[in-house]
Amino acid sequence: MSDTGVISTVDYHTGGEPFRIVTGGVESPRGATVLDKRRDALERLDHVRRLLVFEPRGHADMYGCFVVEPNDEGADLGVVFFHNAGYSTACGHGTIALVTWALDEGIVERREGENRLVVDVPSGRLLTWAHVKNGRVRSVRFRNVPAFVWAEGAELGEHRVDVAFGGAFYASLEEKVEPPELPRLVELGREIKRVLEERHEIVHPLEPELRDVYGVIFWQQESGSPFTQRNVTVFADGEVDRSPCGSGTTARLALLDRSGRLPRGDELRHLSIVGSEFRGRVVGDADVAGIPAVVTEVEGSAYRTGEHVFTLDEEDPLGEGFLLR
Repeated sequence: MSDTGVISTVDYHTGGEPFRIVTGGVESPRGATVLDKRRDALERLDHVRRLLVFEPRGHADMYGCFVVEPNDEGADLGVVFFHNAGYSTACGHGTIALVTWALDEGIVERREGENRLVVDVPSGRLLTWAHVKNGRVRSVRFRNVPAFVWAEGAELGEHRVDVAFGGAFYASLEEKVEPPELPRLVELGREIKRVLEERHEIVHPLEPELRDVYGVIFWQQESGSPFTQRNVTVFADGEVDRSPCGSGTTARLALLDRSGRLPRGDELRHLSIVGSEFRGRVVGDADVAGIPAVVTEVEGSAYRTGEHVFTLDEEDPLGEGFLLR
């Protein structure tokens, strides 16, 4: 923290999911690459993550980021994402909010029409396009890192799950997605993550830091056109994504493309448990160390919710905070 003991943030939500952007009072994570900076944040700045995510300043479902320098001059921004259990390798809703913030604040010049920004995230480099109308960012579309299917139909007791990579690894299974089901789904998500990681080493073939099951996506089919599914993603330590989950949408697109349920080029209307939506589609093929992969684009909108100045009273017995869940 700064000498004044004050941390400033700007908060957005994307599809209902919060995103807290650190704007002052904290030294930037160090390192040559965003992955290096992610490691440094864990080693030196984890007290800041806890302060901003944990109660009473945050909550178990809070999300945020440190804005960092990109890997090189080919990108406009770099970002290290954080949540209730640590530091993620990808975050679609956060990417949408971050790009919106950068244009809102003039970090990158904002123009009417389409604005192209390049963002370095821990899983790789993302191309993004922000649509500006009447001086306001209306939506952001990002082209994610190549996505691929890791496993289909893995048996976990009475459940059969699919696993795909969309910037992070997600398990997917069909379940009823309604708010009253959340307590059951949170516990089931934790159990599926635990069992999968006990039985399998799930790791990206090119980058060993991209590993393990980040989230479990529970989905249900919806009627109507375009092709529509509703989902809720339980990730990190039982954290519930209120948005349709951007990197999770990419993982779903890889599975839907592999199964042929979503014809190539058609749009997936991906709804969240609170009714917000992302739009996604497969736009091309790729290869990841010999594994067939796809290139996807996901679009959504973010909205500013406030600005904060946080402090830590040195006599506060709860210190950096706590989590009840």
